Order: sequence, then structure tokens, then C-alpha cells
Amino acid sequence: MKVTLLHHAPLQVCSHAIRTCWQSFDKSDDGGEKDLALIDRVGNKYKHSSTLEHLTYNFYIQEISRALLQELARHRMASLSVKSTRYTLKELKEASDIDYDKFIVLTGNELVDNASKQALNNLQKILKSGTSNDMAKYCLPESYKTELTWSINARSLQNFLTLRSSKDALWEIRNLAHAIYEALPGDHRYLFEESVRS
Repeated sequence: MKVTLLHHAPLQVCSHAIRTCWQSFDKSDDGGEKDLALIDRVGNKYKHSSTLEHLTYNFYIQEISRALLQELARHRMASLSVKSTRYTLKELKEASDIDYDKFIVLTGNELVDNASKQALNNLQKILKSGTSNDMAKYCLPESYKTELTWSINARSLQNFLTLRSSKDALWEIRNLAHAIYEALPGDHRYLFEESVRS
């Protein structure tokens, strides 16, 4: 799994939004300690968290399973642009020897991993038989790797991190939650510290 932060809104966008509500621009310190404390106080402590929606983050997430992708789709306040199987299954079709690490997420459970490998072998046979990608993708194992560009606002990211860093979450999405937190700009992390569980 690899997570890359592509872009993020500066914290001043959020403090400006908060100061818009009360017309308190004269109290700003141009993104300094007062503005940072204001964001935490209003967005987190007073729970006027709609102001956090002005902070947005764009990530490039690679080498995750389609099982994890399915979990991500449950977070409706995020946008996903996902690698297309229609156009990219040819890489499996044309592989002479299957490098399982390249195509599937291995779990460490021998029974599960062997079943995923067999499913991948079967999928390759179906692709080589001339079956269209659109039809063959119905055989994709949930472990099949994919990637996406993912955009989310700070309020929704807090919710995501709270739910998905929990020990009750799927192990792979728990790893993703921690990787996303680590990819955040250092000066933004204070907004999410209480959301991340170890």
C-alpha cells in the first residue's frame, strides 16, 4: 500500500471561513497560533464542524484490494476516481508468469491467499480465451489490487479516521487510515489526533 498526498487546502481557508461567520477578521493573526487555536476550538471543541469542510485533501492511494475499495465507497462524503478494469486487465492477460504480489493483496492466511491465487489464474485463463474485460471482471477476486485518487474534506476525514483506525475495522483499511494520517501535512495533524486510534 502506498499513500501520496497530492494537494491540500491551507489552514487559513478554514480560519477565514470561521471568521466569516462572526466577521472577526480583525482578530486574525494571518494563520498564526490564534487562527490555529480558533480552528480547533470552533471546529472540534464547539462542534461547528461544517467549517472544517473548507479544508480538502487529495490523495493517490495505490496497491489496495478491491475489498478495501468497497469499504471506501461507504464514505459518501469523499470522491473516488478508480483504476478501470475495462482498460487495464490486459496487464494480467499478457503476463507470462503471474507475479501474485503485483496483482493481489496477500493476507498471510494460506487458505485465503491460495484461493486468491487460484482465482487470479482462472481469471487469466478467461481473459486469454477472448472473453471481454467487462464480462471477465465478474471473476475478479476481492484481493485484486487497484488504485485511486481520493478527495475528502477534513470533517469527513475525521469521521473516516475515527471509524477506520478502530481495532474493529478491516485490517487493510486500518492500515490505510494510519497511512493517510501520516501523509497529512504536519501542521494539519492536530485536527485529527483525537480521531486516530492506535
